Amino acid sequence: MHRPTISEMEAGNRRVTAEELSKLAEIYDVKVTWLLGEAPDRASADDPKLQLAARELGKLNPNDLDRLLKLIAALRTDDDGKAA
Repeated sequence: MHRPTISEMEAGNRRVTAEELSKLAEIYDVKVTWLLGEAPDRASADDPKLQLAARELGKLNPNDLDRLLKLIAALRTDDDGKAA
């Protein structure tokens, strides 16, 4: 995307196309719904599931934690090797 295009979007002087929204979501690694303000892309720090996960991660030894982080990274990658 060209700088003037982004500037016009930010200023509200032009409509954003679906294709542009998709590209922005890809660039920033978020969902289109997050860009539209319709859904959170990340869990909140006070989410009980996130707190439970943090407690459990704290119990892992460093090697297991590294393996788990690699697995998470692999899950976030699609079949083409791009971040999901």
